Amino acid sequence: MTKTLLFRLFGFGKIPAPLLAQLSSEGILLLDEGIRGSVTYLGFRAPGKYCSWKRQWYTASIALTKERLLALRHSRPIINVPFTDRRIRELRCLHENGGTLLVAFDASLFHDDWSGTIEYRFRTPQAHAFVDRLRERIG
Repeated sequence: MTKTLLFRLFGFGKIPAPLLAQLSSEGILLLDEGIRGSVTYLGFRAPGKYCSWKRQWYTASIALTKERLLALRHSRPIINVPFTDRRIRELRCLHENGGTLLVAFDASLFHDDWSGTIEYRFRTPQAHAFVDRLRERIG
């Protein structure tokens, strides 16, 4: 799969150098940058926000190290869960058709005053490998 135009032109979806160095020290198992990503909110409620269904697209990067799962929207973290955190077992990680990694969870898992479902999708040729490695790490 090709990298997004925003990645090729402006570097959106690239892991910042200091963070990449930190990930390298943790032992990178899988990494993909400049890929298509989306977030879908289902029955979502947060203080001052509500949507029954909403989807947003962006350029993303995703990394799996020996210590954590990390995903960035442009260059800002959207998923950053170490394997020592019990909540990582609550993430539903699936391989969808067409090389898409789905990471879905209940919004209240990370924010007590949020509800609904959040689904992150990452178009990567490594989607199947991410799911397999995550299952190995989580157990």
